[in-house]
Amino acid sequence: MMTNPDNRPVRVRFAPSPTGDLHVGGARTALFTYLFARQHDGAFILRIEDTDQKRYDESSITSITESLRWLGLHWDEGPDVGGPHGPYFQSQRLHLYREHADRLLAEGYAYECFCSPERLAALREEQRKAGRPPGYDRHCRNLSDEERQAFRDQGITPVIRLKVPLDGTTSGYDLLRGAITFENNKLEDAVLLKSDGYPTYHLAVVVDDHDMGITHVTRGEEWIPSMPLHLILWDAFGWERPVFAHMPTILKPDGKGKLSKREGAASVLVFRDKGYLPEAMVNYLALVGWAYDDRQEIFSMDELIEKFDLERVSPSPARFNYEKLDWMNQYYINHILEVEDLAGRVIPLLKQEGLIGDAPEGSETYKLVVDAVGLVKDKMKFLTEGPDLISYFLVEPPDYDAGLLVPRKTEPADVLRGLEAARAAIAEVGTEDEAALEERLRAVADELGLKAGQLFMPIRVAVTGRTASPGLFETLRVVNTERSLARMDRAIEKLKSHVAVEAD
Repeated sequence: MMTNPDNRPVRVRFAPSPTGDLHVGGARTALFTYLFARQHDGAFILRIEDTDQKRYDESSITSITESLRWLGLHWDEGPDVGGPHGPYFQSQRLHLYREHADRLLAEGYAYECFCSPERLAALREEQRKAGRPPGYDRHCRNLSDEERQAFRDQGITPVIRLKVPLDGTTSGYDLLRGAITFENNKLEDAVLLKSDGYPTYHLAVVVDDHDMGITHVTRGEEWIPSMPLHLILWDAFGWERPVFAHMPTILKPDGKGKLSKREGAASVLVFRDKGYLPEAMVNYLALVGWAYDDRQEIFSMDELIEKFDLERVSPSPARFNYEKLDWMNQYYINHILEVEDLAGRVIPLLKQEGLIGDAPEGSETYKLVVDAVGLVKDKMKFLTEGPDLISYFLVEPPDYDAGLLVPRKTEPADVLRGLEAARAAIAEVGTEDEAALEERLRAVADELGLKAGQLFMPIRVAVTGRTASPGLFETLRVVNTERSLARMDRAIEKLKSHVAVEAD
């Protein structure tokens, strides 16, 4: 079956429920939907399905929209954007659901149900004890007008249920799975409109998808059992069905169960806050259940829009591989991002850590950050590592033990002589010409009878407070001559005290 058989202008939607943060499974569905829209010059719509008032979380809307924007999935219609088919919150569309529920009642496709919650609970318990599957017993399906009026006279407000055909089958087509057929006698007369006037998902999604001109419905495979109810509704209204594509489940890394929202690491914003790049996240999510070929793994958004094929998404569940995501994030940092781009992303983290103040582009602080990031770029796996990796370029290193200055199998007195000689050489040559300084310091080591490492490591510790850093001479250049000399002086004084204590 063709992806868009009747060549209607493509209109797709991502329709999350605001009950928590955006899960990576939802983000992948949003990504696939977005890519499909952009491929076909179609519209990508964001609709907030907020009819579950018991689980509604207002802060969730901010979290969801923030997550989508961070991933670069910008909607053409929806909250904060508007559009010709609004409002884009289901809670603001209740009159539409009432109208369509009344239409189904009038045309015999639905009926009023007056069963109390107590009766329904007792029914479920009876079915459980008898080993029967739970489901409504259609008690109110054939009530007379008089019986319905009697319930109303008691002040009972009914729900409206779908009148599912009692025999035959309902068939539909899924782009990932092909034709799917459902036995009608196994379907339940689902509630469409609750007594409080709010719709259930079944009615709202069909009414909204039609009203918003949705041509393709992409959603999680957990909605496949609901597909026949929706098809029955589409047909009852006499509307042209959309094309369905149910996305496969994302499993935990061990394959044992669904990756759950309850696991903090499944939230998009958690990945952002841990220092993942949105480009890496998008690239990785695109490959969870889809592959272009058996070779290419790195895709820009433009490449994904060009090469993604919705019909090639595997219907089988896919495992979430944190190691692969980490590798991809590091690859983007090390090989894809330009240094200034990476520095620009690290700067807000440096401000949060109090390592810098404002750093407008072109300022001395900005230039220093760019130079420092350029030296550590190949060591970074996550943006959040940036502040620690370059802190000593920006502020004085924290205090350290004098013993850190002394390499193994080297006498502290020899290190002290080496630092004093190195300090003089740095003052003489400066740090700007890396090659000249390296040549001079190697000569100092030879003159003192030290191996290069026995001299270079103490210098590294003196200037950075650490035993590991980028190349020594690159580091000295970025720290600059003045600050390097000041730090050498502190190290020399520290080591003098250390040598004196050892002598005592």
